[in-house]
Amino acid sequence: MHMKYRKPLLIFLLFLIMYRAGAGAAKFVDVFSSSYAIRNTTENWGLGFGEEGKAPTGNVSAKELKKEDAYYIGDTAKNTIYLTFDCGYENGNTEKILDALKKHNATGTFFVVGNFLETAPKIVKRMAEEGHLVGNHTYHHPDMSKISDKESFGKEIGDVENLYQEITGEEMVKLYRPPQGKFNMENLKMAKEMGYHTFFWSLAYVDWYQDDQPTPEEAYAKLLPRIHPGAIVLLHSTSSTNGQILDELLTKWEEMGYTFGTLEDFL
Repeated sequence: MHMKYRKPLLIFLLFLIMYRAGAGAAKFVDVFSSSYAIRNTTENWGLGFGEEGKAPTGNVSAKELKKEDAYYIGDTAKNTIYLTFDCGYENGNTEKILDALKKHNATGTFFVVGNFLETAPKIVKRMAEEGHLVGNHTYHHPDMSKISDKESFGKEIGDVENLYQEITGEEMVKLYRPPQGKFNMENLKMAKEMGYHTFFWSLAYVDWYQDDQPTPEEAYAKLLPRIHPGAIVLLHSTSSTNGQILDELLTKWEEMGYTFGTLEDFL
């Protein structure tokens, strides 16, 4: 090849090699960044339901969650279900729920926040005395996925532990539920490092609007067809509907062949 054409050709080839290498590197970085984002970005816990009576799928798999001592469902081969209640504040319905659990000899897990501990210590004592588990729902109910430093994360958890121990004289069992189901994988790691197991849910319904409560019929229409083996059920203790129907709801589930387990089974 003539010398006057060789130099421009070499420059072009060199440019092409560098461009392709750069594009490949950019592609690699992009794939890595996307993977990292999926693992660390804020997630809102979500479920996808399929066939009636079958377990739903979570937006993070049970296998992936278990790596961080986190769960949303139990053994799907057993007709055992787990009753959990989020307690944001007390408005007169929690003791009705406790009465129903006692009648059915069922153990519930009550995830409490600071306000509930401050305003309803007698009910918290009753929970403990009747053998229920009282779990940690953070002190101020913030979006924990936005808390990235361990000190702030630990304070939200630790302040609940301390007040619970003041009220009951007992250490709090290390069960944690993220407020509003908002989390990222780093949150789960921090909870695990503190000795906690994190619990999401595989069955819930819209029961938290105090001034817009579902009718009993509406509640049954959501809760009966979707119950499934291994279900971790989330109900809110502020719901007047839940206080009204829980006795009959538990009876219906028992008639369907279900028994009630405890989250300690996961530990």
